Amino acid sequence: MPGKLLDRLKESPVLCDGAMGTLLYGQGIFINRCYDELNTLQPDLIRSLHHQYLQSGAEIIETNTFGGNRFRLERHSLGDKVKDINLTGARLAREAAKSFDAWVAGSVGPLGIRIEPLGKTSFEEARETFREQISALVEGGVDLLILETFGYIEELHQAMMAAREVDANLPIVAQVTIDEDGNCLDGSTPETFTPRLEEWGAHVIGCNCSVGPVAMLDAIERVRACTSLPLSALPNAGIPRSVEGRNIYLCSPEYMASYARKFVAAGVRLVGGCCGTTPEHTRAMKSALRVGEARARSASVQVATVSTPAAVPAVPLQERSVLGKKIASGEFVTMVEIVPPKGTDISKELEGARFLKSVGVDAINIPDSPRASARMSNQALSLLVQQQVGIEAVLHYTCRDRNVLGIQSDLLGAAATGIRNLICITGDPPKMGNYPDATAVFDVDAIGLVNIVHNLNRGRDIGGNPIGIGTGFLIGVGANPGLPMLDEEIRRFEYKVQAGAEYAVTQPVFDLNLLENFLRRIEHCRIPVVAGIWPLVSLRNAEFMKNELRVSVPDSILRRIANAKTPEGAREEGIQVAREMLIAVHGITQGAQISAPLGRYGSAIDVLEALGTAAADR
Repeated sequence: MPGKLLDRLKESPVLCDGAMGTLLYGQGIFINRCYDELNTLQPDLIRSLHHQYLQSGAEIIETNTFGGNRFRLERHSLGDKVKDINLTGARLAREAAKSFDAWVAGSVGPLGIRIEPLGKTSFEEARETFREQISALVEGGVDLLILETFGYIEELHQAMMAAREVDANLPIVAQVTIDEDGNCLDGSTPETFTPRLEEWGAHVIGCNCSVGPVAMLDAIERVRACTSLPLSALPNAGIPRSVEGRNIYLCSPEYMASYARKFVAAGVRLVGGCCGTTPEHTRAMKSALRVGEARARSASVQVATVSTPAAVPAVPLQERSVLGKKIASGEFVTMVEIVPPKGTDISKELEGARFLKSVGVDAINIPDSPRASARMSNQALSLLVQQQVGIEAVLHYTCRDRNVLGIQSDLLGAAATGIRNLICITGDPPKMGNYPDATAVFDVDAIGLVNIVHNLNRGRDIGGNPIGIGTGFLIGVGANPGLPMLDEEIRRFEYKVQAGAEYAVTQPVFDLNLLENFLRRIEHCRIPVVAGIWPLVSLRNAEFMKNELRVSVPDSILRRIANAKTPEGAREEGIQVAREMLIAVHGITQGAQISAPLGRYGSAIDVLEALGTAAADR
């Protein structure tokens, strides 16, 4: 059967079925249910829906296993049911197809999580998860695999590798999901993803889901110019419209049938539908494909040679910014943190920046809505500080509030306006802040963010597509030497360095032993480290740092602050502690970031004066 399918695709188009989820929703199954679990809970229902598509003329039916991987099933507490759900799904489709002499395709969708370089799940872990699902589908008797709705090409690559490991002879239909411009979610264009999928061993290359027939036809024509392999096209029945709380797909069966003919004329050999398509759509498409003229008009294949431009060289570290030049030369750098205001009046922040510049501070470090509070855009403040004060800003950039497209857009804008220094961090969750009901995005974490910036520096977007000249960012990351689970922090630090991090800024240091231990642990992946220094302002502030922010503050320092007779005495003692820490880290790190609690920039300068005093004493 598998071999016969590939032979058949050389001769004429093959019709695939439509949407399983659409029919299940129409049967009253709520969308918060695990549709894949219905293979074991309501097998007669699943078998009957397969029959509907087969009776409408489908020659390939897909198993009801799109979300049947361990990561997605664990959301429904079904992680231990991967084999049972997929094996049953394959057997149900096999039983239904038997009397129709149809092919059964194992449906495999994305994992539903981010994998490296944009997430913490490794390639190996992703591949093993796909292998687990595909093994059960193969055991259940599928004739081919349809890897569908993949927005990230590298994730699709891992699924294809897993399929090869399970059964090297099983035909693979590799399908990406695209936007209205024909690009994948990671920015890959048809000219980029097509040769990669062919190189990785796909038997059929195509697109499914997300867009309607018009946009998909445009993309398919671009795919055809890059490969002679058979193509597939399974568009949605148009763009969904919300009607009384339900998503309704408005493309009629006749409209979908007319585009089925156009797809075939463009060289598509496996045609069908995705979300919103029903047996009625399949029946109309079957009638259209019977027309001999559609087959006779199959487009001749003209494959263009597509060359992928090489990544541009990164700008040398010392040429990216003044801060980068000092770090590259081994100088001890100083930064002071200025927190954006809660309103639009930035006079205090600009005045503070002028003061800090006048005393020789190297850069102004501007956090991004720290502790998930609602504040002015730190990117806007960074730009204004650089323009109106003439001192470099270090932009904290978090993943909390932006998807990967927004991240890329922001960073390109930052580069265009002259911002060069970054600290890439994951960001505090909204529940820590003053708007706990706000939603978070977290498309990627700090590791994935560093990968994105690293690519931009080499003139590549997140899909590996050229964007012209590189962005020239100095890539910084955060580090916390005082975490109780230090092994995990070291592991993440290693990933950050591998992704392209060029310097690190630590959480506030109050315990020199912890910092020294951290520096020893990262010796194999050492990059310049800037120590965080925080002048405590009160015992309450110290207790908050220790017990709520989980910063390691030794009891001896708590006692020193507690023994102060007055609030001013407590602040003075906090400055003295910070001065001692600054002197201690001066010989083992390459810089210090001094915070200015409550906007007291003078306190930060009082701390920095310790360096001059120590030098004079020597």
